[in-house]
Amino acid sequence: MIAPGAGKDPLTIVCRDAPVAERDEGKPRAILDYDAADSMNSIDVLDASKRVGNPRTATRRVIV
Repeated sequence: MIAPGAGKDPLTIVCRDAPVAERDEGKPRAILDYDAADSMNSIDVLDASKRVGNPRTATRRVIV
């Protein structure tokens, strides 16, 4: 799921719905969440409207 958020204008990309065990805020303007098995849960792109155009019309593409 790709969804615009509130607050710091994040664009959230949810990979899986699981409790967050670890949060990586090591990169500016991006937050990665991981579960207890070290699988990625979600990606938050902060200030998304400045970085990805209009986050409400983001193209959804899944590559497996």
